[in-house]
Amino acid sequence: MRKIATSLGFLLAATALAYAQTSPFDMSGERPPEAIPAVPRLTLPATPPASAPTTTPAPTIATQPPATPAPAVPPAAVTPLQPFAVTPATPTAQQPASPPAQADAPAMQTGPASPPAPVAQTATPAAQPPQKPATATASAPLPPGTSRRYVVPFAKLGLDGEYDRKSWSVYLTPEQAAAQATFNFTYQNAIVVAPESSQFTILINNRVIGEQPVGSSDGASTVSLSIPPRLLQPGANLLTIEAKQRHRTDCTVQSTYELWSDIDPSQTYLTFVGEEAAKFSSTDAIRAIGVDGAGQTAFNFVVPALEQPGTTKPLLRLVQGLSILSGMPNQTMSFTSGSLPASSPGRMTVVVGTPSELQPLFAVPVAAQTAPLATFATDPRSGQTVLLITGPSWPAIATAIETIVSTTDRAVTVRRDALATQRWTAPDAPLIFSDRTIAFSQLGVKSTEFSGRRFRTTFNIAVPADFYANAYGEATVLLDAAYTQNVLPGSHIDVYVNGNIASTLPITTKGGGIYRHLPIRVTMRHFKPGLNSVSIETILQTDEDNVCVPGTAAGAGPRFALFDTSEFHMPDFARVGQRPNLAALAGTGYPYSRAASPTPLFIDRVDPDTLSATATVLGQMALMAGRPIDVEPAASPGAIGDRDAMFVGSISQMPQAVLSQLNIATTSQATWRPLAATQTTPSETNVMFDEWRSKVSGGVWQGQITSFQEWLRRNFDISLSTLQFIPGAEQVFTPSNTNSFLIAQGANTAGNGTWTIVTAPSAKDLREGADAMTSQLNWPEIEGHVTTYSAATGKIDTVPVSRFDFIATETWTFANYRLIAANWLSTNVLSYAVLLVVLSLLIGVATAGMLGRLGRRQ
Repeated sequence: MRKIATSLGFLLAATALAYAQTSPFDMSGERPPEAIPAVPRLTLPATPPASAPTTTPAPTIATQPPATPAPAVPPAAVTPLQPFAVTPATPTAQQPASPPAQADAPAMQTGPASPPAPVAQTATPAAQPPQKPATATASAPLPPGTSRRYVVPFAKLGLDGEYDRKSWSVYLTPEQAAAQATFNFTYQNAIVVAPESSQFTILINNRVIGEQPVGSSDGASTVSLSIPPRLLQPGANLLTIEAKQRHRTDCTVQSTYELWSDIDPSQTYLTFVGEEAAKFSSTDAIRAIGVDGAGQTAFNFVVPALEQPGTTKPLLRLVQGLSILSGMPNQTMSFTSGSLPASSPGRMTVVVGTPSELQPLFAVPVAAQTAPLATFATDPRSGQTVLLITGPSWPAIATAIETIVSTTDRAVTVRRDALATQRWTAPDAPLIFSDRTIAFSQLGVKSTEFSGRRFRTTFNIAVPADFYANAYGEATVLLDAAYTQNVLPGSHIDVYVNGNIASTLPITTKGGGIYRHLPIRVTMRHFKPGLNSVSIETILQTDEDNVCVPGTAAGAGPRFALFDTSEFHMPDFARVGQRPNLAALAGTGYPYSRAASPTPLFIDRVDPDTLSATATVLGQMALMAGRPIDVEPAASPGAIGDRDAMFVGSISQMPQAVLSQLNIATTSQATWRPLAATQTTPSETNVMFDEWRSKVSGGVWQGQITSFQEWLRRNFDISLSTLQFIPGAEQVFTPSNTNSFLIAQGANTAGNGTWTIVTAPSAKDLREGADAMTSQLNWPEIEGHVTTYSAATGKIDTVPVSRFDFIATETWTFANYRLIAANWLSTNVLSYAVLLVVLSLLIGVATAGMLGRLGRRQ
């Protein structure tokens, strides 16, 4: 037995010694989370005591301790020695428990094995006990007296490529700006991102508050950054997240499209210490409503007298004012006459009514019995803070609403200089009305040196609703840039407008170069009324990338530089309105944003769903218009006359005369019923069958015609629609049963006004469709004569305008009419060709006649 015990002891000692050896090199970032933490924490040890061994390494990498039954500890305050803390977000499933002694084992130790006690003290000092990583969930509790403020105004936030930068502003109340604050975000990146040469940079008000290596490919990791005191300010605060990413092994341009980092909006927020930061002291705090964990902003209106006559107009004005004040991109409005909804971040409850109407729901202050009141109040029953708007009567309530909305009013004749976009993309997009040159520094583009393969930066501009230059003319990018001698010919600089390539500049010389206001002409065919995104992308090729020696994938020194002294020049363009033009409606709220008198609004019935849909659409239009749109509810279509008007409601309640005027089939009132996602209508099946039959049995002749049409479109931008003298009449549109929402526009019966209809098969579909179409991603897709949305598939379809009318928006000038004629003739090629031939014949006849009279006869 003694020999057996001695042998077992020897085997156990050998096993322990084997585990203490230095671990071999491996791709630790590619291992599963249970094998190694996604992002280790670098901890600087405290000064060792006199009894501590002198051979202990200075910096030690402390591995993630295994999950224990101990309760989760909230994130600790950031110390000066640790400017940010990284905590891998573990899955909800429990990890197998381990003894405490194993939690401090030096699994990644690079030196010789040491006794357990000294290693435990070095890896985890007594001042920083091991904590259980926080799980990345939106319901993670906060310490008492701490409030959370979500900051990402998008449903998804991704940073792609080798360089990406996102900037937007966050509005804070004076109490929030004065409180101790921490910025937290959770991210996960592609496995091909090299953490040793990739990093995030977080800036607030253009000051760096932290830099974080991008190294969380196995799972989501949470980063906490302490915000220096007095850095935040009351009002708008600029938040910037910048990512520089490099590939692990590949040096090609194609590999840069594999680089991505996704930031979780539900785990990206500011935390404030103190109860005062969670309170709203004045109505100016409406601007600080923010978003929820999904990037949404919701105003929930509680109006007991919702369906009473006379309440709709002040409520719709209040909706538009709140939408402009908040300035958020994804807003929804909902109405109810019942109980108060639960409060949460990004959601504001607005209680509207007289004291007698609100008595069963809310304890109204005594002052509201005699005077209008608009203030934030706390409900003693539920404890939540609501925006209370009340008064002794509804005229008094309208006066209280004016105290909030009047700050957003702007006269129709007063022209704004920018489109308010800073809540989701900063800075605000400058609004260009004529010939103008703007420096990149004013557009939010900073001077940047770049050492990778594909560089991309984006800025925004805006054009007015009467922009009419989509068929001629060119803008110009005056580029200030430089590239090194390593850059090879074949590299190029591309310019994109709204995601469509508009120009390409090849780099054809070796030895490097400096561009000083190099003109890059950009076609204006992809510009549209309202907001436009312009991107500059540089593709760089070098011999080092072709060889791709290991270790060079990250790039050593800069090979390209873009300077913020570059400029964007927009020339003069034609200014004339068009009817119909849904793109102008989505871009600036045109024509209702320019109406000098109230716009009639026909609502089939004032129920919560229909009124919520109407409010959501009007709120988005007001946000794009920069001012509330004055609407007047109309009881019947006959009261509208020949004015501009809007019609909102279910298709079955729409007047047939309105549907016929806008070329929408009246039979859809009985046949339009949305289907489930897996269903297919017989008409769609027939269309699909006809398409396949034309493909298979169309014959060589049909194929040649199609190829010729594609060749004309690709090389000369000519289609069959341009080869006509007179535009064809609008076809009657019948919505498909896969569609669940429709918005259309056309002329009124007199031909001197614009009618817009927003409809759906039912009030529920109308509300859901309005919420979906007014989102930041879908709203810019509205254009043409008809735009439809499918809730089952999320697909948006548009019907282009076949025939439109011009609407004079500017005073008569010869220069403007010349530009209008140039764009119209560029669109109608056949008319231009015939006109050119006729003018040539007239010139020839006139010349012959003149020579016949003045010439000498032989």
